[in-house]
Amino acid sequence: MLESNGIQSTYQDRQQEIIISIALEAQRRPLLESGLWFHDDVRNNFYYASYLFAAAVDDSLSLPFNREAAKQKAQDVLLETLMLQNRQPGTELYGHWPLGLNPVPREASPHELPVEIMGSLMAYFCKRYGGALNAQLRIVLNTAFGHIYRSDFYRKPVITFGHHEAKYTAAKLIFGTMFADDVLVEDGRQSLKDTLTYIRSKGMPEYGSLPWFWHWIQAFTCALELVPTEDTDLITTLKDMLDHLWKVRAEFYLHGAWVGAHSRGWPHDVPGDANVLHDYVQFGDFKLSEAMPRTEYAGLLFYKAPDEALTAAMNRRTPVETTKITQKVVPADPNTQPLLHSYAYITEDFAAGGMWERVEEFDNEQLRWTFSLPVNGEGGSNQLFFFHPGQGYNEGDPRHQSRYMEVLYHKNVVISLFPIPQGEKNTIIGVLPHGEWMQDPNALFGQVGDVYFAIYLSQSYQLQERPGYIEVTVQGMPGGVIVEAIGVKESAERGIIGLDAFVIAMAHNEPQFEMEGGLAAHYTTSNGDRLHLSMKSESEQPRALLNGVKISLENYTV
Repeated sequence: MLESNGIQSTYQDRQQEIIISIALEAQRRPLLESGLWFHDDVRNNFYYASYLFAAAVDDSLSLPFNREAAKQKAQDVLLETLMLQNRQPGTELYGHWPLGLNPVPREASPHELPVEIMGSLMAYFCKRYGGALNAQLRIVLNTAFGHIYRSDFYRKPVITFGHHEAKYTAAKLIFGTMFADDVLVEDGRQSLKDTLTYIRSKGMPEYGSLPWFWHWIQAFTCALELVPTEDTDLITTLKDMLDHLWKVRAEFYLHGAWVGAHSRGWPHDVPGDANVLHDYVQFGDFKLSEAMPRTEYAGLLFYKAPDEALTAAMNRRTPVETTKITQKVVPADPNTQPLLHSYAYITEDFAAGGMWERVEEFDNEQLRWTFSLPVNGEGGSNQLFFFHPGQGYNEGDPRHQSRYMEVLYHKNVVISLFPIPQGEKNTIIGVLPHGEWMQDPNALFGQVGDVYFAIYLSQSYQLQERPGYIEVTVQGMPGGVIVEAIGVKESAERGIIGLDAFVIAMAHNEPQFEMEGGLAAHYTTSNGDRLHLSMKSESEQPRALLNGVKISLENYTV
């Protein structure tokens, strides 16, 4: 990333930027009566206190507040957070912390989630800053580690190769090392090797899954920092794991955006990529927003991605197609492992892609496909997509898609058909990023940043302003949607300059929708490719054709 003075920043610069930003917010934010900043998630108190303490003890930073007062405030919050741990052996969730803290934190029940990542991060914080902590906090912190170790929360087998098991594996290595438990370290070593072998050979079952991918990164970076350096086998395997994870990230990266399908996502991931701190530190090729919905340890932990991954992720001048297979593990039946085919087309200005198959995900959070734009630092949506709402959908939260959608992906075009049966709500929802949009009765044409979009709909639509994006409502399904994106630069090379000229040029590309005797869409792209997607009934496989030839997924690889 080029700073305003023309000097290129380093990852250390970007980490310091994050540390200062969060420390300033922590120092400014008043404490609640409980002595904490947050009651929504116990981990946020630990994260903010970590950053405030890190800033206070770093003499290289110029700070607008008193260092000693900030250091004491951070330690007070850390101590109060640690005291919320269940320290009663033999009780349910011994060694754990509560998650939500309302109304009275000291009375909140322990929860299985916080210790998974917070326990490992605490161990790293203690190694890095323990010498600067006061004696009381050091004692309580080390006592907490004993409770975590004896809780045995991490003593679980690797079955689904998801983020929980990744964190258990890292905890085995970290706490096995801390307490000289050679058997536990060996369990962690084998779990690590098994996990790496699986995701290398069959893909990550949690594809594009945020924020949980960052838990993989943090957990294994923690382990690398905390295991003995003389255990070269373990160090090598951890580096191999982190190299692989960053290669996965780089393949679907576009200036802070996570391209293509997601197995899960929170509202700060859909329809806008906002959980970007780790990307910012690693790549640094986009402007960081003031909003930081998940701080975690991006400013404190770092592992450099392989050079080839960094080069590929940050050089998108030549468009690339990424075609991947993922072997999904179904938690309810681990022996059931369906194959999923993921497609992405990535240019320097935008990306398009998704999953050919629909699959049941936890909380029904699969984002089937999307057009992604670079993160611009202003917040709001950088994603464009359409879907039929399914189980878990709430108005104004464009997630939780139904199974009633079939797709065709080809470079800068996505075709979707919605075979919604009678008795189901016949309305689909679309998400448009803010930009300049022109409306036709059954089409939308727009410019967002350096990208033109043409959207063709089988029925008329309505628009509604939502926080951060424009919502499209299309009633009267079954039907379909076709979206084509073209970069402004590429469009200019064709002699098409300005949105008005783009609309005129794309008028020649009007598609055909068929809704009798099944569903079909025919479209000729701006490059002259003929696309066809059709289906006779929900029980039959759809036909996806490119220039009259069936699109094959046989060349997709892990």
